Amino acid sequence: MVLPIELNARQEKIVEIVKDYGPITGEQIAEQLDLTRATLRPDLAILTMAGYLDARPRVGYFYTGKTSAQLLTEKIRQIKVKDYLSLPVVVQEASTVYDAICTMFLEDVGTLFVVDKGAKLAGVLSRKDLLRASMGNQELNSIPVSIIMTRMPNITVCTKEDYLIEVAEKLIDKQIDAVPVIKGTDDEDAYEVIGRITKTNITKALVDFSGDAII
Repeated sequence: MVLPIELNARQEKIVEIVKDYGPITGEQIAEQLDLTRATLRPDLAILTMAGYLDARPRVGYFYTGKTSAQLLTEKIRQIKVKDYLSLPVVVQEASTVYDAICTMFLEDVGTLFVVDKGAKLAGVLSRKDLLRASMGNQELNSIPVSIIMTRMPNITVCTKEDYLIEVAEKLIDKQIDAVPVIKGTDDEDAYEVIGRITKTNITKALVDFSGDAII
């Protein structure tokens, strides 16, 4: 991932020249700035990788017409789940509600993923599920999580190749805190949980892009 950096004065001038005279070669840009082609090479490479300029062999540089906001949006939309996923926290389907509450507390998470004997995804447990189960005079050591967990097809999942922005939209739409990352398969009974995406992961991705202004 190309880190966002500020556009310096020379890079701004290069962009203006290409905008006014493109397509234009690197040699012609260097001539207008009274600099050598070698001196400009790093700036041209940065501007091209960032998306401000487009380069075509034996033709020259073109101005793409994209604003900083557009470029930033494009970069955010290119982030994939695999870039920010966390390790999943799982409990067995036979675990009790008490066991699940202890695991959630010790791991400091808001969502648990329930797996069956074959380590495949069987359900999801949220804080609300466990709080609801613990209300009243119920014996939490005798209630299996399989009774209170959310089951398929009501579980929202994603794969590591999905785009993070799409998962963020799912979190908002479904009003949930986390989504299990599974190995891609069409069989809902064979989902293997390999990670999780939470609101914290989404926030971290945004913070990574907020430190500097993109060129």
